[in-house]
Amino acid sequence: MPWLHVYDPLASPLLSTLVAMLPLVVLLGLLAFGGWSATGAAVAGLTASLAVAIGVFGMPPDAAIAAAIYGAAFGLFPIGWIVVGAMFLYSLCVEAGSLDVMKRSVTQLSADHRMQALLIAFSFGAFLEGAAGFGAPVAISAALLAGAGFPALEAACLALIANTAPVAFGALGTPIITLAKVTGLDEQAISAMAGRQLPFFSLIVPAWMVCSMAGWRGLVAVWPAVLVCGASFAIVQAVMANYVGAALVDVVGGIVSLVSLAIFLRFWQPQNCWRYGGTPAQSSTTQEHDSAGTVAWAWMPWVMLSVAVFCWGLPPVKAILEGRGVAIASLLPQGFVAPEFQVPRLDGRVARVPPATREAFETERAIYRLNWLSAAGSGIVVASLLSVPWLGISWRRAGAIWLATLVRLAAPLVTIAAMLALAFVTRYSGTDVTLGLALTRSGAMYPFFAALLGWLGVALTGSDTSSNAMFGSLQRVTAEQLGLNPLLICTANSTGGVMGKMIDAQSIVVSATATGMHRQEGAILRRVFPHSLALAILMGLLVWLQSGPLAWMVPT
Repeated sequence: MPWLHVYDPLASPLLSTLVAMLPLVVLLGLLAFGGWSATGAAVAGLTASLAVAIGVFGMPPDAAIAAAIYGAAFGLFPIGWIVVGAMFLYSLCVEAGSLDVMKRSVTQLSADHRMQALLIAFSFGAFLEGAAGFGAPVAISAALLAGAGFPALEAACLALIANTAPVAFGALGTPIITLAKVTGLDEQAISAMAGRQLPFFSLIVPAWMVCSMAGWRGLVAVWPAVLVCGASFAIVQAVMANYVGAALVDVVGGIVSLVSLAIFLRFWQPQNCWRYGGTPAQSSTTQEHDSAGTVAWAWMPWVMLSVAVFCWGLPPVKAILEGRGVAIASLLPQGFVAPEFQVPRLDGRVARVPPATREAFETERAIYRLNWLSAAGSGIVVASLLSVPWLGISWRRAGAIWLATLVRLAAPLVTIAAMLALAFVTRYSGTDVTLGLALTRSGAMYPFFAALLGWLGVALTGSDTSSNAMFGSLQRVTAEQLGLNPLLICTANSTGGVMGKMIDAQSIVVSATATGMHRQEGAILRRVFPHSLALAILMGLLVWLQSGPLAWMVPT
């Protein structure tokens, strides 16, 4: 018989919730206000989570430690693997000088940093989110912004803010697919509901980014470009989500937004070129002009990366790379390219109970998949290896760059491992459900708090997919008990959750690593937290309105 979750171990919902919050308070408090490094704060938070799980909630000690080890392994692979691949490709481009060419080519579209942020962080980032997800868009967009001359802190924060509206449809719709499986609701209905919420924020987020950069006046000066960028993505997002499905929403929307804005900038430019620090852009007479062939050479590694992460995400390709299917099993046996390991002392040892599940109890599985070939990070590494001869770098030098990248990322990888270990202990101990149940006691205001519950889930786990898996059933049970529409409430878990993506510890560490700001994660968190909370509140208000006067927007 597995150990059953206890969601109110102190026989007081208030006290149990306060104790469940302790690891999160320790982590964020030390990181944002204590001046601790991300590694130190993560280890302290992990220690607190183990103490709470074992000492208060009664989780078996060996299961709690196994959950921490499982989380750390997941942090290193596949999350850390994405960061390593992205930073390796970035370092190759720096070595070959192609990054300077890329910077000049973007400047030729527009020297204005506001336009560059829209192109790179929002449009290109949305495409990467749709194709790969799981940290890739933040790592790559932040690195490219830093390479384009943005201050490191601004590059990290803008990449995080931009990585919101596309997240629910990320990784070819994985969060929506997961939510449908967990709740038993129709996948297309969830996609359509999300397509009637997120497009509003696809219009808001580009404007929000520019306003955070240059203030209200800076936004007013470039509103036509902001509208083209956001509206092109929002329209595609709404149409694809409602009439096609969740899989290609971000991929198509990101490409359309990127192309639309690039074409628009051929005919329109801001009256005044705005740049960080007031640094003047090079004039057309002094700026070096690269030939079309040189520009294509410089961008080709990133084209390879885009193609690779998109192909790696396609189900048929993934099946081949994981050795699934009779025809290919003999060539790529699944046990070799995607071995699975039951986590000792954790798999099948703990179980969720109502109201976190609709079953009498639901045993938690703990299977670690080492899909080293089909992981998104492997696609990025393949693109990097193909780029080595393309960029004219010797294999000996590429090997040295690879080793230097691993050494430089050693501390950030430890941090990511510790952050994910904390998240997994929280999940398997049931303290996440205790926090969620506190929000379900809001009665008539629950539609508002349903979005905040998703926000909390992503902030805790670093993944909209994981948040949907964690809170999906709880959302449906609560909605049915309160007489609310389960489709609206369950979808709010995902659409509200995307606003928490910019403050989850994993994303903050990834953005800091990509911009060379390791040990300054606290500054990033303090900068983006108000944006995250404000957007989550706006989403909560929209969901609340859709449960009442705007109920006609909910698919029937």
